[in-house]
Amino acid sequence: MNDRRTELAANLSLVEERIASACAAAGRKREEVTLIVVTKTYPASDVRLLHELGVRHVAENRDQDAAPKASDCSDLSLTWHFVGQLQTNKVRSVVSYADVVQSVDRIRLVSALSAAAVRAGREPLCLIQVALDAESGERGARGGVAPDGIEELAAAVAGAPGLRLGGLMTVAPLAGPYAGRQQAAFERLLEFSSRLRADHPAANMVSAGMSADLEDAVRAGATHVRVGTAVLGVRPRLG
Repeated sequence: MNDRRTELAANLSLVEERIASACAAAGRKREEVTLIVVTKTYPASDVRLLHELGVRHVAENRDQDAAPKASDCSDLSLTWHFVGQLQTNKVRSVVSYADVVQSVDRIRLVSALSAAAVRAGREPLCLIQVALDAESGERGARGGVAPDGIEELAAAVAGAPGLRLGGLMTVAPLAGPYAGRQQAAFERLLEFSSRLRADHPAANMVSAGMSADLEDAVRAGATHVRVGTAVLGVRPRLG
């Protein structure tokens, strides 16, 4: 366990240096960017070590892994983010532990989240996942609503009991005009965020960037970066 703690501490330090350097290069303050450590496929013991090392935001993408892990770590002061494609039959479970749902991409999901949140007495923050590879009316290959659907979906979240509209999220697309152009993709997301905040001033979160492209996200103006491999390393999947 001590070896693992040392490994995580070293990795976190390197990621912190990358974020700080990117902020400095972009003329931003380090505190403007929140690090979310994506703990998917890693055990609850790693989450505990990360908490000891100062991490306060963690993310999961599969409820079957996340629910027991969140329960095991319920004594820790953590903000749990759900970042995976979310099926409506998993919503009740996800709402029980997720403080932030970053993958809202359809009206039906908004309705399900709202009903579950009200039932549980919870008020999760919701981000609209934007698919920069999706045509009008379609969902992206990795989830997400097409850009022209942002406004309608945001209004639905803002008007739904039990939900709070937090902002936007994207995953750098593997196809379409932004494939291989991460910074351009993230800059586009920031344009959409600016428009969103005109109608919803509090929806100021912009979640973008992962281990390989966090610098591009910081340069573009992201407020949150989601880093997994660079912190936790490459390890076999659980189960």
